Amino acid sequence: MADNLELDLVEISPKADPPVCKITDYQKFLYQQKRKQKELKSKTQKVVVKEIRFGPNTDDHDYNFKLKHAQKFLSEGAKVKAYVFFKGRSILFKEQGEILLLRFAQDLEEYGKVEQLPKLEGKRMIIFLSPKKAKK
Repeated sequence: MADNLELDLVEISPKADPPVCKITDYQKFLYQQKRKQKELKSKTQKVVVKEIRFGPNTDDHDYNFKLKHAQKFLSEGAKVKAYVFFKGRSILFKEQGEILLLRFAQDLEEYGKVEQLPKLEGKRMIIFLSPKKAKK
C-alpha cells in the first residue's frame, strides 16, 4: 500500500503487540519528532545559580549588601551559591567563615531553604540555598 502511494511505512511503536505502523513521508515524520522534542525541551524549567562571594573577615555593611542581593535572587526563583574564599593564610579562619555562612543562611530563612550545609572544598567553603515555593 505504501509503495502504491509512493510513501514510507513508518513503525510508530515497536513495543506494542502487534507493532503499530503508519503510512507517511519518513522525512516529514522525522521533522515532526524533532519539533516535539524541541517543544518539550523549551517547556522545561531552567535552574539559575547565582554566586555570592565572601571573605572570612567580611564587614557588616558588605554582608548586608550581599544579603539584599541574595534575597532578590531567591525571590526571583534562582538558587544561591554563597562561598567564603580563603586567600593565603586566611585558611586559619575556617570557623569564622562557617559562622558567616550559617548566619547568612539563617538571615535568608524566610526566602529560601538550605540545600547543602557549609562544606570546605579546597580554598572555598560553600553553602547552597534554594528558593522556597510560592504559596498559592
